[in-house]
Amino acid sequence: MPVWLDILKDAARLCPGALVLNYTNPMSMMCLAAGRTGGMNVVGLCHSVQGTSRLLARRAGVPYGEMEWECAGINHLAWFTTLKHHGKDLYPLLKEKARRDLAGTPEDADDAKDLVRKDVMLQFGAFVTESSGHLSEYLPYYRKRADLRERYCREGYDGGSGFYAREWPGWRADADRERREMLAGTRSMTWERSVEYASWIIESREKDIPGRIYGNVMNGVGGQGALIPNLPADGCVEVACLVDRRGVHPSRVEPLPPQMAALCQANMRVFDLAVTAAIERSKEAAIHALMLDPLSAAVCSPGEIRDMTLAMFKAEHAFLKGYR
Repeated sequence: MPVWLDILKDAARLCPGALVLNYTNPMSMMCLAAGRTGGMNVVGLCHSVQGTSRLLARRAGVPYGEMEWECAGINHLAWFTTLKHHGKDLYPLLKEKARRDLAGTPEDADDAKDLVRKDVMLQFGAFVTESSGHLSEYLPYYRKRADLRERYCREGYDGGSGFYAREWPGWRADADRERREMLAGTRSMTWERSVEYASWIIESREKDIPGRIYGNVMNGVGGQGALIPNLPADGCVEVACLVDRRGVHPSRVEPLPPQMAALCQANMRVFDLAVTAAIERSKEAAIHALMLDPLSAAVCSPGEIRDMTLAMFKAEHAFLKGYR
């Protein structure tokens, strides 16, 4: 976040009218830090909404273009509050399939995966945007005991421990090699347009062709009422946005069901303290953020979390300068 805020300061000096597209995690914290410090128009972009909506259409066996859906919440924890096909609710079918999958009687190999999200849908009432691996990081339920990890978590994006730490070096090396080959002219730079939002936003902005995306923006936009009424107005939320020549225009939605809002609210307070820690270079705010973090709180006592955080600051001192 400190590096990100320095980049935004440069942008405010060099291109103050630009629209900044952020793809970097931790998405909610990055966009919240930008909103708290001001200076640039920022929208955070993920692919979990468009990816998961297509996944749900496949699971329900309906054409994607015919599915009616609404989604709102926070990044990696946004809820599909509406899922219909020609007016028929798709959740009864999806929940029936989820119960079968969780009971260990899936129809195929794919159905045996994504168990965290399926269980959350059954317990809380709606499907969540991000993969079971990411989602389980935002909840205190699934990663705190070996038996729970064995039951709900699978390798890869389904919650395998250490997955990103193991795979990232290879992903980075592959991407660097592909870029070098493109620059050398030995690899084509042509590929199919994807569902990632950036190119669609640029087209909408530059050609004034209205488009719809899901973006991460401040909940209390322009000092007006909250986009999601029962989430903190000073936080960052993920909602549908219209994009045109004038920029990104977030939409207001109905309040989330209380149990869904509560999970979002709990994580937003972690983000709030983490952003405070980064902006103010505060060790104490970082300690409190980790005390509220659902995974840390599910396993460690407050004293253990304090000791762990201070040990991290000591070990990473070269990269965390100026923290008091």
